[in-house]
Amino acid sequence: MNARAEPQLLNAISNRHLDALEEEAIFILREVAGAFERPTLLFSGGKDSLVLLKCAEKAFGSGRIPYPLLMIDTGHNFPEVTDFRDQRAKELGAELIVRSVEDSMARGTVRLAHPGESRNAHQSVTLLEAIEEFRFDALIGGARRDEEKARAKERIFSHRDSFGQWQPKAQRPELWNLFNTRLQPGEHFRVFPISNWTELDVWQYIERERIELPSLYYAHRRDVVERRGLLVPVTDITPAKPGEEVVTRTVRFRTVGDITCTCPVASPAANATDVVAETLLADVSERGATRMDDKTSDASMEKRKKDGYF
Repeated sequence: MNARAEPQLLNAISNRHLDALEEEAIFILREVAGAFERPTLLFSGGKDSLVLLKCAEKAFGSGRIPYPLLMIDTGHNFPEVTDFRDQRAKELGAELIVRSVEDSMARGTVRLAHPGESRNAHQSVTLLEAIEEFRFDALIGGARRDEEKARAKERIFSHRDSFGQWQPKAQRPELWNLFNTRLQPGEHFRVFPISNWTELDVWQYIERERIELPSLYYAHRRDVVERRGLLVPVTDITPAKPGEEVVTRTVRFRTVGDITCTCPVASPAANATDVVAETLLADVSERGATRMDDKTSDASMEKRKKDGYF
């Protein structure tokens, strides 16, 4: 094979792989629309939910997504992401429902142990309240199996009981793309159309489809402190602690969530092509490299998912 033909072959193989993942996601999105009465698509404005939204556009046509978008806002989200979320929903003409952890706090259904506690895990309460309010029977999310070991155990169509809980040992089989979507009153499903994608797949798809993302995902200058092996962004919500040295670094975010638990990584990657090249060399998962809340055993993902987390 000559040097000129090799990149073309690799590109063709990559496109076939992405086409297969896209087709699977579109099939699942259409299956949800046909099988459930009141589905919703969880939309944070992050990269995975934007990839999912792009697949939904292809599944149903621009401006014709048949379910609303739902965002659970901790009140501690990066403004660049929430502004982008609102802009993208408006461009699509999609219904955007936002429910806030702060409203749950005002109702007394969420109580923080102390004012500085992360609200990230408390999203489960607000989510379950939104499910009850709108009687959603299926929630479509952008979680992937390569993110974390508990996510790797979960089915694409993940059954939740009437308390919103996940039972890992009672999951339904999924053979030959046959999904058991039967529900009892009060139960619902979490559905993950991009379960089989990897972080690299996501970024290659973003590059190929030219999907716009919030600016945080690309290299920018930001004040940070080093803490427990992570670069913690210095903000009004996450100030530097006494004795910590604030430095300005060129960073980007691999994943974006609540400010109190999401950290950037040092990176000069200024576009999707650069990020693909970096991701090929990464030896730590995006959550392992950037999420403070995944560092503590009492906040394990499996425990949170059993309690109703995304």
